[in-house]
Amino acid sequence: MQAIEPEGPSTDKDPPPTESRIQQAERLLKIRTKSGKLDPLIANTAQWHYELQRGEKNIVLKARQMGMSTWIAAQFFLKTIQTPGTMTVLVAHTREATEQMFRIVQRMWENLPDDLREGKAKRSRANVGQMVFPALDSEFRVVSAGEQNAGRSMSIQNLHCSELSRWPGDAAATLAGLKAALAPGGEMVLESTPNGAYGCFYQEWIEAEAQGMVRHFLPWWMEPTYLGPSVEANEWTEEERALVAREGLRPQQIGYRRELQRTYRGMARQEFAEDAVICFRASGECFFELDAVEARLTELTPPLSSRRGGSLLTWMPAVQGRRYLVAADPAGGGNEGDFAAVQVLDVDLGIQCAELRQRLNPRELAEVVIDLAREYNQALIVVERNNHGAGVLAYLEKRGVAVYEEEGQAGWLTQSVTRPRMLAKLSVLLNEQPWLFKSERLLTECRSFVRGLGGRPEAAAGAHDDCVMSMAMALAVREEVVSSQRVSNHARTAPHPFVIP
Repeated sequence: MQAIEPEGPSTDKDPPPTESRIQQAERLLKIRTKSGKLDPLIANTAQWHYELQRGEKNIVLKARQMGMSTWIAAQFFLKTIQTPGTMTVLVAHTREATEQMFRIVQRMWENLPDDLREGKAKRSRANVGQMVFPALDSEFRVVSAGEQNAGRSMSIQNLHCSELSRWPGDAAATLAGLKAALAPGGEMVLESTPNGAYGCFYQEWIEAEAQGMVRHFLPWWMEPTYLGPSVEANEWTEEERALVAREGLRPQQIGYRRELQRTYRGMARQEFAEDAVICFRASGECFFELDAVEARLTELTPPLSSRRGGSLLTWMPAVQGRRYLVAADPAGGGNEGDFAAVQVLDVDLGIQCAELRQRLNPRELAEVVIDLAREYNQALIVVERNNHGAGVLAYLEKRGVAVYEEEGQAGWLTQSVTRPRMLAKLSVLLNEQPWLFKSERLLTECRSFVRGLGGRPEAAAGAHDDCVMSMAMALAVREEVVSSQRVSNHARTAPHPFVIP
């Protein structure tokens, strides 16, 4: 994407709307610049680029310190003080960011021309986070994403969600409530720096086209002050030459890029985005090796069959005489929350043959497991007995179906001792034998499986780990079966340890 240089004011009698918005902001609003001076808000390259493509619904993926939060707040502030009956809500990711954004907008109001500030933009009150303009029946609010029911029970005309990738708690639920409050024809902007290939902002970016949102990608070189020591062409690396050829960067920008890499190391591609795909993958929090996961994703082939509305995928059908394992990670079965997940492995080869991911109650899951075990040569059935697994096991017992046992107890128990070993095994195989894994759903969950509080590996907020945990369990049991050839107290024969009634 070539950087778009700002143009001068149009000489046409009626300038286009994008120029009108820019000229108006530059004429009416002042901000505190990085140097500490109070100056007019002059649109930079990134802000011009945004305005030239701006739609009714927008999502902005940006590098750090591009001035976009300020610019979007400024545009919505102008709409609020010029359009009667306007409710504008700016949602920031932390309390500190909320206070900072309110100070920025407060400063814009304080430095408006006197006739506007004392006229229709006169405020009746302005407490922390709220400005009310009674002459217009309009209001500008700045709230924290951490506030319970942030923005709900309102009719919002302008919605600005800042640093969405860093919102606390269930960001997707918070955003859904805000979207529901957006009035028909209202304007919405979701903007953020990337924060890993998972979470609410990532999903919104991926699904933007389907939701009718305009994508805006703003790489770091759109900020004109991001310059470093000049690096001449004869010193460029092949990667730098390709970047210059593609983006038209100058020698000073190559110098700045090298400074970024020295300072931020592996996080430079995330904090100072260059590519709308790679910047999401650069998060250092992922439990698995992202390079291995991404490489395998590019090699995947479509499944041979898709059943149950796409929930059950098959890559390798059963082969007569081979041994298989069906591993089930149960869930509650409600319309929300976790999915039940089932993995089918070839016991001797370790290859993923089939995968189910669907919201099923314990009885429904048990029926699917029985069918899969029958389909795959009377496969060994493994059910995690934690939580909802007890219900699945009870149903299987009622049907007379024998299952894997651990120390005389039906089912597999995932606990503090076994969980790290299971996940470590999966991580090693993803690096050393990636061809064993066929599922895009599984690998996508691996991308959003991160080190949480205290370093505990878990699904990122808003993501799922059902396929990850079912695969980790399947691999752990397979390793036990292969090494000991002891599958349960019910039967010890192979290749058909169980008979499904």
